[in-house]
Amino acid sequence: MKLSSKTITYEQLAKVIDHSLLRPELTEADVIAGCQLAAKYHTATVCVKPCHVKLAAEQLKDSDVVVSTVVGFPHGSNLTEIKVAEAHKAMDEGALELDMVLNIGQLRSGKHDYVREDIKEVCDAAHARGAKVKVIFENAYLNDEEKVTACKLCEEAGANWVKTSTGFAPTGATLEDLRLMRENVSEKVQVKAAGGVRTLAGILDVVDAGVTRCGATATAVILDDFKALQEGKKVEAKPDATPGAY
Repeated sequence: MKLSSKTITYEQLAKVIDHSLLRPELTEADVIAGCQLAAKYHTATVCVKPCHVKLAAEQLKDSDVVVSTVVGFPHGSNLTEIKVAEAHKAMDEGALELDMVLNIGQLRSGKHDYVREDIKEVCDAAHARGAKVKVIFENAYLNDEEKVTACKLCEEAGANWVKTSTGFAPTGATLEDLRLMRENVSEKVQVKAAGGVRTLAGILDVVDAGVTRCGATATAVILDDFKALQEGKKVEAKPDATPGAY
């Protein structure tokens, strides 16, 4: 179902958000607090580092929030068999969605068969166990032709989402990239924005660009502002922060 900023409900917007807990300095206490926040706001997932999957699954076991984690993060350069092993370990510990980074250097080298197979092996492992896969491009390092190629390879490999960024590159999600990605995958593949979307205005813009998921750390601010807007209260305009580590 295509979402629109004009008709989206609070509940639908909450389920667009993957509440991100990926910063390297986060402690277990930070992760627990983040899981509690996500459960309170009923986000789609909490996206945690692999070492925190078991902790997050325990914290969220009585909630409607799914645990997601990252594979081959943040550079995508792990060998395929290591990515598959990461995927299985994450699923063993409770992850139901996997955000994997494609092999950026191999894509830029024109090694399309390698990139497709790398993605496919993780997708096959995940789908066999009922999990879903989002494939991260890291668009900051790609030209438009490479982004389009990545879209095609992801669809051929069985990805559930294509995703703009890790949040740790020089730039994150842009509306131009999101529209390009949406135009170059079929309706079977969804699009996720990540990196730099930290305001209500920003997330509504990406929704209108065809996004169904968005990585965010400013979850409470975004959803509180949306609720205030629905209640007819004035919401102070906030500029989106410069894209970067989310």
